[in-house]
Amino acid sequence: MTYSPKSDFLNVMQARGFVADCTDYQGFDEALLAGVVPGYIGFDATAKSLHVGSLIQIMMLRWLQKTGHQPITLMGGGTTKVGDPSFRADERPLLTPDQIDDNIAGIKQVFAAYIDYDTEAPNKALMLNNAEWLDGLNYLEFLRDIGRHFSVNRMLSFESVKSRLDREQSLSFLEFNYMIQQAYDFLELNRRYGCLVQFGGSDQWGNIVNGIDLTRRVLDHEIYGLTSHLLTTSDGKKMGKTAEGAVWLNADMKSPYDFWQFWRNTTDADVGRFLKLYTELPVEECDRLGALGGSEINEAKIILANEVTTLLHGAEAAAAAEATAREVFEKGGVGDDLPTLELHKHDLTWIGNAPEFMGGMSLTERNQFLSGLTGSDLSEFHVNIVTLLVKSGLSKSSKEAKRLIAENGARLNDELVTDTGFMIKATDLSMPNKLSAGKKRHALVKLTQPA
Repeated sequence: MTYSPKSDFLNVMQARGFVADCTDYQGFDEALLAGVVPGYIGFDATAKSLHVGSLIQIMMLRWLQKTGHQPITLMGGGTTKVGDPSFRADERPLLTPDQIDDNIAGIKQVFAAYIDYDTEAPNKALMLNNAEWLDGLNYLEFLRDIGRHFSVNRMLSFESVKSRLDREQSLSFLEFNYMIQQAYDFLELNRRYGCLVQFGGSDQWGNIVNGIDLTRRVLDHEIYGLTSHLLTTSDGKKMGKTAEGAVWLNADMKSPYDFWQFWRNTTDADVGRFLKLYTELPVEECDRLGALGGSEINEAKIILANEVTTLLHGAEAAAAAEATAREVFEKGGVGDDLPTLELHKHDLTWIGNAPEFMGGMSLTERNQFLSGLTGSDLSEFHVNIVTLLVKSGLSKSSKEAKRLIAENGARLNDELVTDTGFMIKATDLSMPNKLSAGKKRHALVKLTQPA
């Protein structure tokens, strides 16, 4: 970005490293200086939560409002029924309307932490759903009034489509319609709410340009697009992807402690960049913290984890996560905020001489029998370490758990476990036990109602 912006918003975007490209820097800058600019980002409801990969766009909306403009969060109740094919190797699975509604309900939980929908100011945020205008479209009228403005030749030239076709991977007619629907979203938002800019990742450039072109043709209005970089970590991994899967933003899918730990484990080279993108600390302070070396960079990572977790889950959750981490890692304790696996008695295995009548029990009868056991009755019952690693989520499968043990990565209460057949007594699980996979991932394990 060589243009020197005059508006607060573009200055923030430039200084903090958000901007990948803009359709018209000067025109957008002048619009920002002229008054309140409504800007939107669309979020398709493909899961019950967004993940960290979407956080850069959420922060862009937050900064838009903080600099006096109006953020619009657009739920893709309509577009999710089609599925964005951009840079995908295959078609997204189709979801039912009920699944989409459930996912939207889950996704909405996050935004109130970042954006103010209740203010009476002119820049009060809006939460909309494109099903409002897409679901009721008449197909023939849509083809006649909107479809005639799209050149198939040009659509085929966009990299998101071209890369799919170059690999000789099928692109369905359903998916091909997605970019027309997204373009129509921008037209409708401009017509209904005066929306002047669409934000998105750099992979959305073609879709954004389509919307701008369509709005110019139909309404003769000047609108803009601004894209952010598609982030990868310094070691080349896609932002928000870990060995354990996506880093979800909803607390019921990723605990505040695990979310905090994700940021605490940031690679040294990424600290300064992530501080600028995902926190509101002054740029100079972000640069200072990112330049620290040795053990000092670890304190910078804690600041990063605290700041990001505070924005999403609140200061109390961030403080609790830090306290637990220090208890676990620095003092060798257990920590109260670790994710907890609560075993039930039917998860246990009989090690001693099982009563003859147990052999002929149905599963229901066996569970009823186990539920009635108390105290010393449990002395002959155990649970395997592999089972615990899988049930706690520290390993995805028994095979992975066994490999972890073979590589000396499994510990119980900080003691190395080297035997995949290791059995833990049920009586020892009446109090929480710390189970560890490597140095950074931990969980508590306890037996529910052991007495």
